[in-house]
Amino acid sequence: MNDNEDMLKKIFEMQTELNDYVFSKNHLVDNTDERLTMAVIFAAAEDGKLKVNDLPNQWLSNYSKAMREEINELDADLLWKWWSKDEIDMQNIRVELIDILHFLVSAMICAGLTPEKVFDVYRQKHAVNLNRQDSNYNKNQKTEDDNKNIQ
Repeated sequence: MNDNEDMLKKIFEMQTELNDYVFSKNHLVDNTDERLTMAVIFAAAEDGKLKVNDLPNQWLSNYSKAMREEINELDADLLWKWWSKDEIDMQNIRVELIDILHFLVSAMICAGLTPEKVFDVYRQKHAVNLNRQDSNYNKNQKTEDDNKNIQ
């Protein structure tokens, strides 16, 4: 394992610890009234518990909403008036991006992804995107057929 994989693994571990702390501090429970943890959500995804009221869907929805709100906060910090003399606040923009990462990693865990699996799926999707560029991909050809083989 190289240093970058170690860093991604550490981010997943830190995010799991933070989420478990938040769940505990707020007395959140799973569908059986047991203490909620990221491991419980991850296990539910792995066990195919994917219906609307199952934990993976509930928490993916929560994290999706949280990411949207963080993206809105990021957008509010970005300038769009090309004639403006204002400057962006790069420090705050970086913090907003990390907030998005917090929720993205949480969502990945809820979807049953590990750091290794993220890397593998990313590598496969990267190849699809390169192939799309090489084949002059456009909206008239758009299908998800080339994504179906990504595991």
